[in-house]
Amino acid sequence: MANHTSLTRSLLLLSLLTALLISACVAPPPPGAAPATISAFAEASAALAPQTNLTDGCVKNYDPAIDYFPQKTSVNVSGGFAVEYHSNYKIVTVTNPWQGAQESFRYVLVQCGTPAPADVEGAVVEVPVQSLVALSTTYLPHLVSLDLTDRLVGLDSLLWTTTAEVVTRIEADEIAEVGSGSGVNVELLLEMDPGLVMAYGMGVPEWDTHPLLIEAGIPVALNGDFVEQDPLGRTEWIKFVGFFFNKEAAATQIFDGVVESYNATAALAAGVTDRPTVFVSSIYDGTWWMSGGDSYSAKLLADAGAAYLWADSGDVGSDPVDFETVFEKAGQADFWVNPDNAFWNSRADVLQSDERYGEFAALAAGHLYNNNAQVSPNGGNASYESGAAHPDVVLMDLVKIFHPELLPDHQLVYYKVVE
Repeated sequence: MANHTSLTRSLLLLSLLTALLISACVAPPPPGAAPATISAFAEASAALAPQTNLTDGCVKNYDPAIDYFPQKTSVNVSGGFAVEYHSNYKIVTVTNPWQGAQESFRYVLVQCGTPAPADVEGAVVEVPVQSLVALSTTYLPHLVSLDLTDRLVGLDSLLWTTTAEVVTRIEADEIAEVGSGSGVNVELLLEMDPGLVMAYGMGVPEWDTHPLLIEAGIPVALNGDFVEQDPLGRTEWIKFVGFFFNKEAAATQIFDGVVESYNATAALAAGVTDRPTVFVSSIYDGTWWMSGGDSYSAKLLADAGAAYLWADSGDVGSDPVDFETVFEKAGQADFWVNPDNAFWNSRADVLQSDERYGEFAALAAGHLYNNNAQVSPNGGNASYESGAAHPDVVLMDLVKIFHPELLPDHQLVYYKVVE
């Protein structure tokens, strides 16, 4: 009898333990649960929690106690976007989608396989995104760096990219052309059903794509990288791209590497005492659009140890200037860079555009450097595509041009002299 009683108690205890373990694995503890039950539940949740972000696939058994984004990042340089993390979703806000924007855009990125929050405002996008349509080539280098080119299924145009990995996929007929602006092919996009369309906005309805996509129910996110005037701030948008693929860890590592490289080169040039004078751009449709003193180009020139002649203009955009004013101020300048004409490869090309260019001392001295060392057959320019992702390399090119003794072993990547 004693043995029978002992056996019964043992079986009862085993049943209780089994029930406790099952409840700890599949459900939260009930209200008022004993401390031992709550402790067991917490330990079980911790054991099931992912150690890295899920970059491929969805959650199978959702647990509200688990943090599904253990690899987080912060926005340190850019003033155009922000991120806020929660256990199974993140809120990404684009605060400056275009120059002078009076509105922001909010995206709720929900880990697939988990429920979307019911009380949070914003456009819901399931992550990690499995297929992407990109409406700007500036996003493409980030996809390469993050090992995501296989997720790219569409582009606004197939003509302009210089990114080799994307060109290969275009040639293999793996990427569709969807158009942009008011001419975007909404029907094709509905048929493709991409996880996300990444676009840009100008704040001009007849030019913008995103209102049409939102109306059609196609998930779209605005990328404001082009608004950034700090070269590193523009590069930090790799984190924005990474958010949609749960690639925070890789994006942060890549960005930190660019920051370190850029700052090291800028430190080399910071101590120079001789800063050569420089001007940029050229005539377009009768007007010389000169980059403002607070612009992206001006920042790079200053960090490269040059004296930009329009540095005091205080504009982040480009100022319209007539030829006579430019010549009066820059006729004897030491260097001329970024003429904004991808087809200038020789002095003859320059003079064919306008014979008056021959009066500039920089051209006569062989100091006109065009950022067209890598141009596609259709005129796509790597300087504007991958250069935005790698401003450290652009800066090294400029330092090599202005102060070659500081980087004796560097070979120009984006620039070449116009001879």
